[in-house]
Amino acid sequence: PNDFYVSTKGMPTNYDTAEKARGAVMRSLERLGVDKIDFYHVWCLRKMEHYDLAMKPGGQYEALLRCQAEGLIDHIVVSSHQPGDQINTILEKNEFEGILLGANVLNFPYRWDGVLTANEMGCGVVAMNPLAGGTIPQHEKEFAFLAEEGETPTEAALRFVIAAPQITVALNGFTTKEHVDTACRVADKAEPMTEADLARIRSQLGENMNEVCTGCGYCKGCPQNIPVAAYMQVYNDKVMFNRDDEAMCKSIDGNHNWGILVMREAEAAECTECGQCEEACTQHLPIMARLKDIAGWEAQL
Repeated sequence: PNDFYVSTKGMPTNYDTAEKARGAVMRSLERLGVDKIDFYHVWCLRKMEHYDLAMKPGGQYEALLRCQAEGLIDHIVVSSHQPGDQINTILEKNEFEGILLGANVLNFPYRWDGVLTANEMGCGVVAMNPLAGGTIPQHEKEFAFLAEEGETPTEAALRFVIAAPQITVALNGFTTKEHVDTACRVADKAEPMTEADLARIRSQLGENMNEVCTGCGYCKGCPQNIPVAAYMQVYNDKVMFNRDDEAMCKSIDGNHNWGILVMREAEAAECTECGQCEEACTQHLPIMARLKDIAGWEAQL
């Protein structure tokens, strides 16, 4: 066996037929100079339509199965940017051996169901963005509440992911040797998270930043089909870091195309102010006022 594992990917929207998908696999083998790919990702599922495209007869997944049977691929896995309930729907079909997803101490209420399901099914779980895309180390003062005595918020965020028994691998970006040393030090002493630990973290998010949406999801079920919970997660940037209008427009645009707003059936401007979401919110957040702010940013896109 090699001293390394080869992982690559193919996006269903780029390889929407078995012929295209097989061609992508063969090009990867040639470019990488290997006889076999250890992990091939059906990459960047942002909504269920992407999954359906990959799984259609004569599509990408069918080609990957054939490549696997020929010994060209060891494991067929999936990369997803979807919420936990949609990840559950995909994994419960038992078509993939592992999943790559964004999971960290800030967004875990939004994705943790998917992590738990993957673990229960025996799938490998690879967590990307354990430091929330650099948000935590860039704002350690704001996230000081995450850390226990003797550790930094960055170390606490790494510990959250590395110590979770449900997560197989944490993908952490390194630019210096110090970054590597920090991650290794955390891994060496990290204790597995318990249910009590997770409950404590949820509580800390609410107690220390009581204007931050913790992603409980009680606001789901909007009569206008507005993805209220997802919008409130995006609005957290405004609450935590006092982002200006330009930054919020950029954040929303990114989430429209790549993040948690991809599957929106309606936009913030369609709010009728029925008040259902605010009645359900356990944190008593001014959701309708925030939706008005978001509608203003969306109008500028």
